[in-house]
Amino acid sequence: MADTAFHAAAHARSQAGSHSLRKRLLWFVLLAILLVAVLQAVTAYRSALRQADTMLDEHLQQVARSMHDSAPRGGPGDHEGDTADFELNVQIWGPDGRQLFRSRRSTLPPLAVLGFSDVEANGSRYRVYSLQTPSQTVQIAQDLSARASRAQALALKAVIPFALLTPLLMLAVWWVINRSLAPIERARRELALRAADDFSSLSGHDLPDEVRPLVSELNLLFGRVRDAFEVQQHFVADAAHELRSPLTALKLQAQALRSPNRDAASHDENIAQLNQGIDRAIHLVEQLLTLAREEASAGHPAVPEDRVDLQDIIKLAVSDTLAQAARKHIDLGLEGQVSAAAAQVAGQPEALRTMLRNLLDNAIKYTPDGGQVDVSLWLQPASSVSPASCRLTVEDSGPGIAGEDRARVFDRFFRASHVALTPGLSGSGLGLAIVDVIAKRHQASVALGASARLGGLQVDVVFPLASTPLTPKS
Repeated sequence: MADTAFHAAAHARSQAGSHSLRKRLLWFVLLAILLVAVLQAVTAYRSALRQADTMLDEHLQQVARSMHDSAPRGGPGDHEGDTADFELNVQIWGPDGRQLFRSRRSTLPPLAVLGFSDVEANGSRYRVYSLQTPSQTVQIAQDLSARASRAQALALKAVIPFALLTPLLMLAVWWVINRSLAPIERARRELALRAADDFSSLSGHDLPDEVRPLVSELNLLFGRVRDAFEVQQHFVADAAHELRSPLTALKLQAQALRSPNRDAASHDENIAQLNQGIDRAIHLVEQLLTLAREEASAGHPAVPEDRVDLQDIIKLAVSDTLAQAARKHIDLGLEGQVSAAAAQVAGQPEALRTMLRNLLDNAIKYTPDGGQVDVSLWLQPASSVSPASCRLTVEDSGPGIAGEDRARVFDRFFRASHVALTPGLSGSGLGLAIVDVIAKRHQASVALGASARLGGLQVDVVFPLASTPLTPKS
């Protein structure tokens, strides 16, 4: 219940913090288009108003000039004319101040200010233009409310294209964004419909350049997960096969103990065999768990800042196997030690201790009673082709490993031919596999050969020194 609530809360937090790239793009782009369109429309509207005002002023000037050239010469009074069509009021005076012409219902004051002016008369405001010549003075006026209405009508015509084109532009942007993000949606649907054991690569066809690196990294992750999945499948299958035999043997030995017709000596022998079988099963399970732990950490190389003194690791591993060597009267010794400062490598102490303990365990197990097992540590100076390194060597006086088996002894559950043919020798076939995994994690190389000094197997593990930065292996 607690785990379910925790995962539900985590899912709720992730949903609360999630957002849609499509919605965000559409929101910002369409909002930007709308704001720009409104700004452009307002600017165009104001510009059109100014242009309309200028145009109407020019119209007043043109009417004044035409009136000066064709104004009637009759006496004062109201006259009809074309000026009614332009909503204009006209007054004309002679040089002596006598009114020569006045349009119908003109309410303008008799005094005129030359040029443009704004005049208020009978509650209305007018835009007035007065033109004076030696023969007469012409006054043209236009109601400002009617003038503003005409200017607004002209300005609105300038805004109409923005009102029509902006929705079309927003619709086009919406279509382009959805079209551009369609490959991402296809990739999402492909992932959603994929089976749990399908680790095939995603297609990068038509994906944007910004998303293609993410898909490439995701495909690489699929490859790593597929490899890990296959390793685990093989591991489970091999483990089930390897555990079946010792467990079956334990069952048979336990059934043999239930026989009432056995004497005390046979009973004690069966108990000893049962204990040996239990020890072998325990050792196999420990090796399986160790291998699984080391393989699970294979993608996490040792941190360069973790400096480990190999001499300390040798002392710990030797102390772990000293009792085993003493039972077989094997001379377990150290050779070729170097200074502590020179023997430092980057790694994990427990993993390195497990690796060396497995090497010593194999050497002691397959070395005859009274034999010899030596551990040595040598410093290899830097050369033109390789950096400085530290070589850890384990050699014994046992039968060694045949040349045709050396390429396969690092495989899990593989047993060399001399082990299978030698009575009393049994192993899980995991020791050197564990050594190989740990060595790769520490970017060390493992080589098998024949010991020229002791005549048995020689295992060399070459580590880069801690002063040499480690780089993760792919």
